Amino acid sequence: MSARIHNISIDCHDTYALAGFWAQVFECPRHPDDFPGDPEAMLLPPGGPEVLFLAVPEGKQVKNRVHLDLQPTDRTRDEEVRRLLEIGAVHVADHIGPQGQGFVVLRDPEGNEFCVVRSAAERAAQTA
Repeated sequence: MSARIHNISIDCHDTYALAGFWAQVFECPRHPDDFPGDPEAMLLPPGGPEVLFLAVPEGKQVKNRVHLDLQPTDRTRDEEVRRLLEIGAVHVADHIGPQGQGFVVLRDPEGNEFCVVRSAAERAAQTA
């Protein structure tokens, strides 16, 4: 028997606000029972595991040991990076190679790093 991911948990200070940011990233609503000040908030992204935001008293101390890699489904990597910057992400670093391969590192509003990789269409176009 194997295990599957039930949800991904993200520690944060403001569960409602951070869930709001990620709701825009995944283009899905917050759980209807979540309100400002709640100690937990939940997202149910289509096609993926639940994302649970948990209030913790301590701040982020170091680089994430686990992070999300996002692949846009209906736009290019660069278009997705621009969209995410517009909704509050912060640019950290580009790791894009000369042929366009690679990824961009961003941070969410509470400093959690995540990456944006090329879309499947971009990858297919390069191999064609």
